[in-house]
Amino acid sequence: MEYNSAQALELLRMGSGRVDATFRDGQEEAIRHIVEGKGRLLVVQKTGWGKSFVYFIATKLLRTAGAGPALLISPLLALMRNQVIAAERMGVRAATINSDNQEDWAAIERRLIAGSIDILLISPERLANERFRSQVLGLIAARISLLVIDEAHCISDWGHDFRPHYRLLERMVKIMPPNLRLLATTATANNRVMDDLKAVLGPNIDVVRGDLNRPSLSLQAISLPRQEERLAWLAEQLGRLEGHGIIYTLTVRDALQVAGWLKSQGFAIEAYTGQTGDRREEFEQALTNNTVKALVATQALGMGYDKPDLAFVIHYQMPGSVVAYYQQVGRAGRALDAAYGVLLSGEEENEITDWFIQSSFPTQDEVAEVLNALEDSHGGLSIPELLSKVNLSRARVDKTVSLLSLESPAPIAKQGTKWQLIASDLNQSFWDRAERLTALRQDEHQQMKDYVKLPFGQHMAFLIDALDGVPGNVNWPALPQLPSSVNPELVKDAVSFLRRTSLPIEPRKKWPDGGMPMYDVKGNIPPELQANPGKALCVWGDAGWGSIVRADRYQHGYFSDELVHACVEMIRNWGPKPAPTWVTAIPSLKHPEIVPNFAKRLAGALGLPFHNILAKTEDRPEQKTMANSTQQARNLDGSLRIDQITHAGPVLLVDDIVNSRWTLTVAAWLLRTAGCAEVWPMALSLTGHDE
Repeated sequence: MEYNSAQALELLRMGSGRVDATFRDGQEEAIRHIVEGKGRLLVVQKTGWGKSFVYFIATKLLRTAGAGPALLISPLLALMRNQVIAAERMGVRAATINSDNQEDWAAIERRLIAGSIDILLISPERLANERFRSQVLGLIAARISLLVIDEAHCISDWGHDFRPHYRLLERMVKIMPPNLRLLATTATANNRVMDDLKAVLGPNIDVVRGDLNRPSLSLQAISLPRQEERLAWLAEQLGRLEGHGIIYTLTVRDALQVAGWLKSQGFAIEAYTGQTGDRREEFEQALTNNTVKALVATQALGMGYDKPDLAFVIHYQMPGSVVAYYQQVGRAGRALDAAYGVLLSGEEENEITDWFIQSSFPTQDEVAEVLNALEDSHGGLSIPELLSKVNLSRARVDKTVSLLSLESPAPIAKQGTKWQLIASDLNQSFWDRAERLTALRQDEHQQMKDYVKLPFGQHMAFLIDALDGVPGNVNWPALPQLPSSVNPELVKDAVSFLRRTSLPIEPRKKWPDGGMPMYDVKGNIPPELQANPGKALCVWGDAGWGSIVRADRYQHGYFSDELVHACVEMIRNWGPKPAPTWVTAIPSLKHPEIVPNFAKRLAGALGLPFHNILAKTEDRPEQKTMANSTQQARNLDGSLRIDQITHAGPVLLVDDIVNSRWTLTVAAWLLRTAGCAEVWPMALSLTGHDE
């Protein structure tokens, strides 16, 4: 097919909104390669280079010449709004099919058949959906003119953001016509990833690889072990930094905590996480429009968000790999002469990253537990049914089932809503891959530890070398080094903030699947027998009160008066209405004194009577040994009773550590069944692991 250079340039200018726009190095060559059908192409270019212009312009040129629609597979559908808007400016008609817009599927399918869609965007998970493969993909498979694989590093076992369903692409690519145009794009691929992509996408794939150097980025790493030190540093430096940016955290909890602290210091800040839901677009737009100073974000705000004038990217903790760090810090300074990329390193980050690495793959015991449960059930098991058979968390079951089902051959298959065991055995290559990837991720983690120790001015060269680029002449950072010291007064304020934090305990509203046979209950819990919304002082082991609760629990066996006073203040700020008129405690046979003793002293400080009326009928395993909600609920079935209730007024129900919330749920149900008007749960800490 003949390439039209003038039309390509016109489309670039329409899409960018700039009448003087010109192609970046390699952009037009990539578009020409695709349009003229010169073979499969892998484009590895740094963030902000304009990879989306390549595939949207190529799509428009192909469609203008009468070719069929393009199919784009991307993990970033929710974050491709900017790119789709640019495509629409060029006259490219884009549509997406995903789990959030099922009501639009029929209309999109009709438009596909009618030829009024130029490019269809899907996530790799859609390829696992039988209905999509037969009723949607089947409609256009023979007419697809271009297959685009965005963020192609996700295909690779070595890639930092490996998504299991990308493995389906390997099978899809192998059965495609050899002359079908294929474009794969990524910003982050070292030599190991590149070799893997060549093996998956075809040994004859052409590779366009750009310069990784980002001269506008002034990189720096600062070690501040304690959370309160990093919070103080952020509050001090954010007021001095020009422009707007992103602050990355490793966990949702940290994102919410950092955002809350900075808001308390007067900054316009929002938290952006996987739990942000339908406010994501609003927060992205707020940062784009500079109406917030920064978004505090998890990796949910990563690939796909485009704000060329971001003045800084700060990491509250060290990411797990150089590839992930380069991807995130590369959001800054695309259209600026200079921008900051600052990595703050804290003591908790290694534990968090180690947890992510170890939980990436199921263990042999976990796989055996799932396969044995399926073997014992001839009709198969749904995920809820599996959870009642195995002592594994929902996340571990989902991951195990997903990875097993993607093997070739797969030992399990889905029939309707149930998973069934089939004849194929699990191949040893599954375990070899898991072992290899775990070792690789540990090596990548060590690379980041080395990065943190580098002196100022050496960070960019280190990143380029780690990504197998050519360091060449890396400029000295354009911006001055930021101070590594912290204001002692702000540190004190941060500690006070961490200790002020109280967390909600949401009441459970239904019994587990299958109910509680010994209590003879199932289905929904009647509202009049539910716990009220409760409060917890802190997260177990966290900065602020969390570390004190942990030390008191396991080192001293006695909760201090300091914690009593903190809970009194929390309860007064909380102000439950109608107010509790008495206090009781969750019992324990292993530790019979520690919680009632604390609850009794708390009751005295509140000026309320304490009545120890709940009792354990028998010793059961600790709730923390139960890995999913169903197992946690069944572990409590029949294990609590009320001896005799003498007070029917609102009660404050006290526990030390809340994990699954089932203990509080059962205790509240017993109390309200016995005549209590209201039950207000209160705990010293949440474990942070509640499903």
